[in-house]
Amino acid sequence: MSADFSERRVKMVDGQVRTTDVTNAPLIEAMLTVPREAFVSAGQRDIAYIDEDIRIGGANGAGRYLMEPSPFAKLLQLAEIDASDSALDVGCGTGYASAVLSRLAKSVVALESDPALAESASSTLSTLGYDNVTVVQGPLAQGQAAKAPYNVIFVGGSVEEVPAALLDQLAEGGRLVAVEGQGNSGLARLFFKAGGVVTGRRAFNAAIKPLPGFERSHAFEF
Repeated sequence: MSADFSERRVKMVDGQVRTTDVTNAPLIEAMLTVPREAFVSAGQRDIAYIDEDIRIGGANGAGRYLMEPSPFAKLLQLAEIDASDSALDVGCGTGYASAVLSRLAKSVVALESDPALAESASSTLSTLGYDNVTVVQGPLAQGQAAKAPYNVIFVGGSVEEVPAALLDQLAEGGRLVAVEGQGNSGLARLFFKAGGVVTGRRAFNAAIKPLPGFERSHAFEF
């Protein structure tokens, strides 16, 4: 079965990742190496490599998903991750993104708000030997200031807007990648900190599942 999954990883990269202008060699190698099937339930392993978001849990009606491979890879490529970088994975879910990040960056803080998902991520990452990843439980929109600043922040789902708390945790020269907006209106953005100021630019359209806890607060109108 492991050989079968290896073949599926190759097909995923060749058919879903390379075909969407992802050319970063370390990223491609990481996605060929990390066993995506280990980060879904046993009953979902046969669909671990499909080109769709896969539901991995979520309580109180807030579904949580393993991001579709293509937008996931495009976001990580956009971040231009270096081997000396410290990274923050916001909404790590079961830990797949953190595992890929661990092969690209020096260290990874995996932030998760859902206790069951955090426990699953910690267990799987430890079992598979991703020793440069630290799983932390807490509110996603607040980031993890205790271990800041970060060279790279990856937001693992769409948000209405990136909160200032996350942008404040960027190191000088740091990059944050996220998709703002939901459904077909989703837009991947790259935020960059230079001279103490964070600026953002549009990158590409992306329709991915939302992360809970990032809803914009609407003021009452009279």
